[in-house]
Formats: sequence, C-alpha cells, structure tokens
Amino acid sequence: MKSASSNAKRILGCLVAGVLVSQVACLPAFATLGEDATTVENDRIKLKAQLRTTAVAGYTVHVIEGATGTTVREFIAPSGKVFAVTWNGPLLPDFEQTLGKYFPEYNANASSPHVGRRHLSFQGTDLVVSSNGHMRAFYGIAYVPSLLPANFSFDDLNK
Repeated sequence: MKSASSNAKRILGCLVAGVLVSQVACLPAFATLGEDATTVENDRIKLKAQLRTTAVAGYTVHVIEGATGTTVREFIAPSGKVFAVTWNGPLLPDFEQTLGKYFPEYNANASSPHVGRRHLSFQGTDLVVSSNGHMRAFYGIAYVPSLLPANFSFDDLNK
C-alpha cells in the first residue's frame, strides 16, 4: 500500500501537468509572416489583447500584448505584407501560425542538430530566424529578406 505522502505527490504532479497542458493548448496565434496584415485585428480580438500601431518611415509596426504576457511585434511593409515578426515573453508564439508558409523550413531547421538546446539561429532560402530563451523568458526574430522595405534598419527589430 502506498503512503499518503506518495499519493499526494502523484496528485500534485497530475495537477501541475494538467495546468501545463492547458497553458500550451492556449498559446497565442498572430499575423502570418509573408501574408497580408489583415489578420492583425482578428488576432487582437481572438486574444483579447492590446494592440498598438506605430508608423515608421516606410513601414508600420503592430505590437500585440497578449494576456499571457507575450508581446509580438509585426512589421508591415507598404505593400501590406508582414515582413518580420519579433516576440518576447513567458511563452513562445504558435510558430505554425506566425510563420505560415515558412513554417516547414523553420521546422526542418529546428529539428536538425544545432548547438545548444535553447538557441536556434539559421538563414534559410528566404527565411531568417533567431530564437533564444528559457522557460518564462523567450525572445526571437523571424524575417523574410525578400520582403524587407528599402529603408528598413535591423536596429528597429530590437527596440
């Protein structure tokens, strides 16, 4: 017969696992890299998030602050296409949604061997990704070089 202590530990472990699974199932989705910016408002409503928009010379930046604490910045070219996405916060964004048609390239590079478990950096055929962090402190950048506006500065991605 198991002791009350081991039963309590098992129950607590199940509760913690349940909370973690529910958090992962509720990860946010954002506008899609390389696609039109029309999805930004839909994402804001779905996430019940705050949206701030800033016009910069030659492009627009949408900042979505989700209820989970993750902030995603979407960089929109004059053509209306999302050319870059940055993120920071306690949870990673849903990369399949965020990267859209670029997700298979990301997934192939993410699953290939690379240095370190927490850092991923690669330059693909038309996708550049740098992702880093640890539990409750993730940050990263993804962009499509062919969609970058002429006056774009990479320093703007890190602000």
